[in-house]
Formats: sequence, C-alpha cells, structure tokens
Amino acid sequence: MSLREKENRNWRETLKPWLHPQALALLFLGFSAGLPILLIFSTLSVWLREAGVVRSAVTFFSWAALGYSFKFLWAPLVDLLPLPVLTKLLGRRRAWMILAQLCMIAAVIWMSSVDPASGAAYLTIMACAAVMLGFSSATQDIVIDAYRIECADESLQALLASMYIAGYRGGMLVAGAGSLFLAGYLGTSVDLYDYKSWQITYLSMAGVMCCGVVTTLVISEPRRGSASTSERYNYTVFEYFKFVALFLVSAAAFASTFFFSGSLVAEIKQALSALPFMGGAGGSFLVELLRFITAIVMAGLVAVIMVQLKLVDRSMVRETYLEPIRDFFVRYGGKSALLLLLLIGFYRLSDIVLGVVSNVFYLDMGFTKNVIAGVTKSFGLAMILAGGILGGILTVRFGVNNILLLGAFLSAATNVLFLFLARVGADVTMLTLVIGADNLSAGIATTAFVAFLSSLTSASFTAVQYAIFSSVMTLFPKLIGGYSGTMVSSFGYEYFFLLTAIMGIPVMFLVWTVRSRS
Repeated sequence: MSLREKENRNWRETLKPWLHPQALALLFLGFSAGLPILLIFSTLSVWLREAGVVRSAVTFFSWAALGYSFKFLWAPLVDLLPLPVLTKLLGRRRAWMILAQLCMIAAVIWMSSVDPASGAAYLTIMACAAVMLGFSSATQDIVIDAYRIECADESLQALLASMYIAGYRGGMLVAGAGSLFLAGYLGTSVDLYDYKSWQITYLSMAGVMCCGVVTTLVISEPRRGSASTSERYNYTVFEYFKFVALFLVSAAAFASTFFFSGSLVAEIKQALSALPFMGGAGGSFLVELLRFITAIVMAGLVAVIMVQLKLVDRSMVRETYLEPIRDFFVRYGGKSALLLLLLIGFYRLSDIVLGVVSNVFYLDMGFTKNVIAGVTKSFGLAMILAGGILGGILTVRFGVNNILLLGAFLSAATNVLFLFLARVGADVTMLTLVIGADNLSAGIATTAFVAFLSSLTSASFTAVQYAIFSSVMTLFPKLIGGYSGTMVSSFGYEYFFLLTAIMGIPVMFLVWTVRSRS
C-alpha cells in the first residue's frame, strides 16, 4: 500500500466515527447543558446592567455558578443514590438527568419572576434563583459527563466530546444571542429598561429547556458503568438516608460559615484597604479565597465528626468519596497526579476570567445588543462549531496531548486581540476578526480538553472522578473571574486583556511537561 493510500485510509478511519448513533445524542445533550450557563453569566450581566446594577456587583454574580466548581461534593450522591420511581423507570443516569432538567426549568422561571431593579432585596432573591440554576445545571453536567464516557469506548471520546461541544455552543447561542435578540425586539435597552421584556425572554428560555427533557426520554440508559456501580453500592434505604443527611449537614455548615462570615470579611477588606499593596483586587481575592477555604474546612470537620459518631456508614463514605481519589493517585502516581491536577485547574484560566466580563466590555465599547448578538453569538457560534469539529478531527488524527498544547497556545494568543479591540473601540470589523479567532481557538482547545479529561477517568468511578476534574477546572478561574470587574475598574481593559493572555503561558508549560511524560 502506498503512503498516499495509507494516509487516505487513515483520514477515512478518522471521519467514519462521526456517523456513530451516540453522536447525535451527545449533540442534543450538549445543547441542554449549554443553555443555562449564559443565563447566569453574560446574558444575566446585560440584564443586570440595564437594570442599573453596578459593574462590580454584576461580575460577582458569576459566583452563582460556583456549583460547577464544587459539584464533586455531591457527585457521589448522583452516582450512589437511586431516585424513587424515576430510577426504576428510566435507569440511574437518566433519572438524575431529568430531575436536574426539571429543576433548571423551575429556576429559570423563578429568575423571570424577579425584577433586579426593584432594590437590594430583589437582587438577593435573583441571586438565590441563579444559585439554584447553577446547582441544577451542574448536577445535569455530572450525569451527562458520566453518560458520555459510559455510552461509548475510549476511541470515540474525542468524537463525542466534539459533538457535545457543538451542541453546548448551540445552547449558548440560544441562551446568548437568542435571548439578547428577543429582549431587544421586545423593547428593552440600556437607555430604556423594561422588566417585562426580560421576563418574557427568560420564560422563553425555560420553554427551550424542554428539549433536554425530550432527549433524556428518548435515549437509552448506558450499560457501561451501571453494572459495576450497582455491584459497589448495595445499601439499605436507611443508609442512603443517612448519607444524604451527611451531605445536607455538611452543605449547611459550608453555607453558614460562608454567609455569616460576610460582615467579618467586609471589615478585613476595609482594614486592608489602608495598606499599600493589599487594598486592591489582589487583597480582596486573598480574603475571599481564605473565606472559601474556611467554609470548606468547616464542612469537612462536620462530616468527620458525623462519621466518628457513626451517624453515617464509614465504608460508604470511603467508597464514594475516598476511593475515586485513591484510584486516580494509584493509577498515575503522586507526582504525575499532582501535575495533572495543576494542568486541569489552570487550563481554562485565561478564557474563563476574560469571559466573565466580555459582554460588559462590548457594551462599554459602544456596541449595541443586536451587534453583540449577531457577531459575538451568531458568527461566534459558527466559528466555535468549526473549531470544535476541527478539534475533534485533529484530536482523533494527531492525539489528545498534541492538540491540547495547540489549544493552550491559541487561547492565550487570541486574548491579545481583545487588547487591540479595546484600543480601536466600536469597530464591527475588528470585533468580527477578534471573535472569529477567539472562538475558533476555544473550540479546538475545549474539545481536546474534554477528551483529555475523559481519558483520565476510571470506568469504576466515572461520575465522581470526572466531576472532580471539571470542578478543579473551573474553581480558581471562577474565583478570580469574580474580580474581573474590579480589575477592569482598577487598571482598564487593555491591561486586563494583556494579563489574561499572560495567564496562558504557565499553562503551555504544564501541557508540554505532561506531554513529555506521557
């Protein structure tokens, strides 16, 4: 066989899996997963800005999605706990999937019923609804990720990741460009805020979310992983109840520590503001990080006390929380496992930090909502779909680690383009160029990264391990992203975008190190 014939055969083998029946399922599940995220982030940011909420408070709303970063805490519940009636009818994965989707719909309807311009109390209610949406959406992600890994062999994971990303971005288009187009059409704007327009818009998004419910009812329960899960977890109803109680009490300890420390944290920030190097965003970030760590430690202490008092089965806690972690470190070794966790934690840093403030940036530059929707969402979707498909093909053809390195480089490089856009101002041509390059690179990087994370999971702990990886992936970027508005206010958009590009340099070094070891 000639070299040309061999290459053609390799390309045919690369493209053939795209006809796999699970690909279409992941496309629609990805769409369902992509819908909620912008209703918490950029679309909600536009709504809040039009309602007169200050920029720093708008970006703080990104913390409503911290459920994505802490979903590893309740992933064992999703993996372990059978739901009454639903599990028997639909199976373990689909039962949790449809429950999460119904909760998402309820949360969006709740958000639509609140006008954030009515005062601080209503803004708090909006934040609670946003937290519910983030929690429900993160739960759906846990199940979809487990389903994606279990429904096909490892050789198809890059393909399924590509289709998932394509569907995910389609959901983001509807929740982003679609909602902005609809809100603008209904008559709301920065100069003339209209709550009813946003209410109808969010109710429409709740209706679109029914697509996920229909998909869940159509697909079949995956066979891989279900049998091993059933063999590992065989407890009584009372033991399940105690395990849920452990989670709820620990979660209450976390929430109480975090929220009741608010006044103390405010005093510390006020005291630090008098210091020359601690009064800005850096000092505030360190204080908030310490606040999160303290809350997590308190939740852990409560859990340990409950286990020591035998209020919950010790082996149950060990098998659900500790065994997935031990399995990961045993398979990869201590140093390599820590290196992998560092890469996972910082790979998306520059993209997420920039993304939190992106829509506010477009508005501040003078772009209208229609331009934002048309260029950053519609055209941007086409480019990110192209990047996702290209990333899937390249990953299958050249391997995950090589495309992971390419994605890290492109993500950092394209962030520099936002700096030039900030200098040029409201230039639609420049905006189109920047969005096209940024979204193409994001599609490549995200597809390779999802396939990379999937390859790290064990079939015995699919949901829990992937939840840990994806939580680590977003934890620090979201914590830092909550201060993106403050950073912009402190030293401007140009230096902010340059900083996000610099954040990508250590990531490339980490990818290169992991690539060299594999």
